[in-house]
Amino acid sequence: MAFEELLEDPVIQKYLHELVGPKGMPVAAAPPDGEVTDEELAEELGLELNDVRRALFILYENDLATYRRLRDEDSGWLTYLWTFQYEKIPEQLQEEMHRLLDGLEERREYERENEFYLCEHCGIRFEFGEAMEFGFECPECGNQVETMENTRLVTAMENRLEELRDELNADVDVEA
Repeated sequence: MAFEELLEDPVIQKYLHELVGPKGMPVAAAPPDGEVTDEELAEELGLELNDVRRALFILYENDLATYRRLRDEDSGWLTYLWTFQYEKIPEQLQEEMHRLLDGLEERREYERENEFYLCEHCGIRFEFGEAMEFGFECPECGNQVETMENTRLVTAMENRLEELRDELNADVDVEA
């Protein structure tokens, strides 16, 4: 898939935005063909050099950009030539979805296996053991904590888990 096609996908746009933030998004959204220096990007995009460098290093840390260094023989200064590698984005998104799925499954089990109490005044939630330690009184305000029903939360998590599994299976079917 070409850079242009990838960058038109709103999911990929959101992924890049989450990685580099609003200041780095112009860098991530306009990958040049071939190698480019950070100074060239900053000038071309009208951005601060530090913002461009920050975005480039974030992309590098996430295997979406590579660089090679050249040393100027006269001055000894290093020049970094950057290349964007967005081909890995779909694979990384799938890995991210698997991490999300695993984390959500763990959280659902935690919610299922524990009994919770809530201080309605402070909005603080306690596990049964904590509530018992405090004599079923909120340590912040002294009000009684009440049993908290989390069935709706668990149901919402189960629905989201099902959606994630469907999306992941659809991705697997497309690749096969």
